[in-house]
Amino acid sequence: MAKAIMIQGTASGVGKTILTLALCRIFNQDGYLVSPFKAQNMTANTHITKEGHEIAVSQWLQVLAAGALPCADMNPVILKPLKGQTQVVLGGKPFDTIGTHNFKEIKDKAAPEIMGAYQRLCSKYDIVVIEGAGSPVELNLNSDDIVNMGMAKRAKSPVLLVSDIDRGGVFASLYGTVSLMNETEKSYVKATVINRFRGDIAHFAEGVKIIEDITKLPVAGVIPHTKINLPEEDALFGNNRPFKKRMGFGGQFDHIAETVRNALDMRMVYKILDKGV
Repeated sequence: MAKAIMIQGTASGVGKTILTLALCRIFNQDGYLVSPFKAQNMTANTHITKEGHEIAVSQWLQVLAAGALPCADMNPVILKPLKGQTQVVLGGKPFDTIGTHNFKEIKDKAAPEIMGAYQRLCSKYDIVVIEGAGSPVELNLNSDDIVNMGMAKRAKSPVLLVSDIDRGGVFASLYGTVSLMNETEKSYVKATVINRFRGDIAHFAEGVKIIEDITKLPVAGVIPHTKINLPEEDALFGNNRPFKKRMGFGGQFDHIAETVRNALDMRMVYKILDKGV
């Protein structure tokens, strides 16, 4: 049975997708069979697997970084925005077209598909790196959540919580996110990650201590602001440009992994992964 670790964020766009990619690459470099997993993704940017199934481009990149083969189980639910409606892709195939009024009904139907997909991955891989979506403390949506804490609970997965310091408000976003969680949810969060830091990281030592004091969680690392060149959906580093295959995927995956490996306390990450919830 695979071990799991989950990446959640204080908001959309803080860096969940590429941090997940980086960990997939790092674990693969360290000799593990690794798969990404995102229960639900909202995007019009998809990739067709060799079986003819759709997965989000972000999960396709993650699985390439992991050295595995893309399959629909890695992204069992895709919501594709249409004009005034949303197409639901379930298990890699178009399932329904919905409006906001019947989204809960679709979520109820999707939950068994999500867990079936996750369990199949767990039977094949050593590690599954799970990506959340948006924020885990959208309180009006949490009662039937299938992608953030709802997924963490189903998978019994420890969580790393990432926030983007380049946007400003990193103290408030981390403290506020943790504070809005209930005690059970808090128990799943094992560390925080500060993303897109500009300048000398040594100058943020006091900031790290403050974040640890107010959240009661260790900071697993401070990742520097670095430019990358991959198809954009959600970005860890920011300032993405239209994709040009100048460096090649493999070279870029290694660059991202090296940057994250040097910034994170990987001994802490492995300890979190091994201990679980």
